[in-house]
Amino acid sequence: MRSSFKLVAPFDPNGDQPQAIATLCDNIRNGKPRHVLLGVTGSGKTFTMAHVIAELDRPTLVLAPNKTLAAQLYNEFKALFPENAVEYFVSYYDYYQPEAYIPASDTYIAKDSSINEMIDKLRHSATRSVLSRRDVIVVASVSCIYGLGAPEDYLGMRIELKKETEIGRDDLLRDLVSLQYERNDHDFHRGVFRVRGDRIELFPAYEEDRALRIDFFGDLIEEITEIDALRGLVIKRLERATVFPASQRIEERTNFDLEMMQELGYCNGIENYSRHLTGKPEGVPPPNLLDYFSDDYLLFIDESHIAVPQLRAMYRGDRSRKQTLVEYGFRLPSALDNRPLRFDECQVRFNQVVFVSATPADYERSEAQDTLVEQIVRPTGLVDPPIEIRSAANQVDDLLEEIRRCRKLGFRTLVTTLTKRMSEDLTEYYTELGLPVRYLHSDITTLERMDIIRDLRLGGFEVLIGINLLREGLDIPEVALVAILDADKEGFLRSTRSLIQTFGRAARNVNGRVILYADRVTPSMQAAIGETKRRRRIQQAYNRKHGITPASIIKDIAAAFTYQTDTTGNRPAPAQVAETVDAYESLDDIDKAVRELEHEMKTAAKALEFERAAELRDRIRSLQKLAVFES
Repeated sequence: MRSSFKLVAPFDPNGDQPQAIATLCDNIRNGKPRHVLLGVTGSGKTFTMAHVIAELDRPTLVLAPNKTLAAQLYNEFKALFPENAVEYFVSYYDYYQPEAYIPASDTYIAKDSSINEMIDKLRHSATRSVLSRRDVIVVASVSCIYGLGAPEDYLGMRIELKKETEIGRDDLLRDLVSLQYERNDHDFHRGVFRVRGDRIELFPAYEEDRALRIDFFGDLIEEITEIDALRGLVIKRLERATVFPASQRIEERTNFDLEMMQELGYCNGIENYSRHLTGKPEGVPPPNLLDYFSDDYLLFIDESHIAVPQLRAMYRGDRSRKQTLVEYGFRLPSALDNRPLRFDECQVRFNQVVFVSATPADYERSEAQDTLVEQIVRPTGLVDPPIEIRSAANQVDDLLEEIRRCRKLGFRTLVTTLTKRMSEDLTEYYTELGLPVRYLHSDITTLERMDIIRDLRLGGFEVLIGINLLREGLDIPEVALVAILDADKEGFLRSTRSLIQTFGRAARNVNGRVILYADRVTPSMQAAIGETKRRRRIQQAYNRKHGITPASIIKDIAAAFTYQTDTTGNRPAPAQVAETVDAYESLDDIDKAVRELEHEMKTAAKALEFERAAELRDRIRSLQKLAVFES
């Protein structure tokens, strides 16, 4: 029977891909429920997945651990299946702050969010395709295990203020009182407002030292500003503002929602009442994307060693937060049933699943049992790097000489340390000795990380030192040496899985090698080295048999940002976050820069360029902090 999927590619499966495709298809056709595709970096796992989908001819869900990877997979599958329904299903929030309550400080945190309308449309397209056709591939993030009720955009009780809109001053005063704000023209503190002619000043209950000033011209909001609550000085001018309740307990909240449902047929956050509206018993999971698929659907979980722990954790985190809201009277108990699936509920909804990873965890291996399929050989002929163990006694000076040798060959070096201080101290020491070196750790913003990685590839510096260089996605062909300091200190960063992943950073260069600095061989080291040697033997044997000469991967160095040219044909330099406000004429200029960057961020998110959107977000936060500090 001819497949409804039409795979379009300029090349055929190669290396280990043909046997991986055949074995997976046979095992799935034979009804085996769980499978593992152990594919090393660069072996073409996505291409293998595409061929399995085309041969089995089943609706497919591809699960990724984050939006960025999901977007990458979505674009790859769109190119491979141009005539089929390839859909994209991730969280529609560009920004999301969940509702929460902190009893210790009596702090209520209102939900705040920004919805990406394009992604919302793509989500609807995905559910429609799943329900209406068989030739569908949905690429989703782990957020797909959340309920599919109407999105809870904002809290039911709120006041939206927008410049140049009409609202009676007295009407606004009544609305503020309904949100439990008190009028006090003499003592201005949190939870009160004061009136001075056509000006209303409001001190939100959730702010520490900032207040809102609303100036009227008749019934028109002429200006909205954020002010210093003590001094009355303007911090910044606003186009719009949202006022959340000063006191929000369950009676007011529920009555408001009931009135809204009665008048309009819905309310924001209606999914919190879904149990009552549908008549479902307590504890029943809400509908989710997995429920939309037919019983014979196929599931791939990419980077399963990351995605599976995420699936396990999502319910527990959501439950803990909402349990507190319920216990302290901010939500009805039914809100607990507006939740992601528990992991056992996910498993029940898994039909046949393929876990895809270069380092599958124990759970995936135990689930697959005899259905683990290896894809070790890379079509390029590259092999995993050789590994050497050296004493940690003089690791800093020994590594110095190895870095110098690597530099003479024109290659780069990655160094992993155990602590932030070690990475900074080592960077300072090597810099004093004349090495072009930089460090990378969690305190470095997303924007700076991307710039650092690009500069490394361009040769702006030649040694990168960090704590955990795995999460950065450092597939840098120019790296020929990976050094792991204190490799014998057992822990997450020196586990078998982490070591194998770190070794892979040198697997893009034909001259790649790894040095482990250690005074003993730990079980994790032994297992990681043994597995890498096994893979090398397989890869080298294949190359000898087929006469393949390995070659380094050639990868374009893209700019961190893409800019349109100006009228002169030149690309403007990216706006930088200044060290002080001196680079800007006023706080208004900073506010203008923030608005421009917010527009760029939303544009990037709509284009599914989430890494760029994250970089812009970090830049916006830096400018906002600067404005507050200098105000």
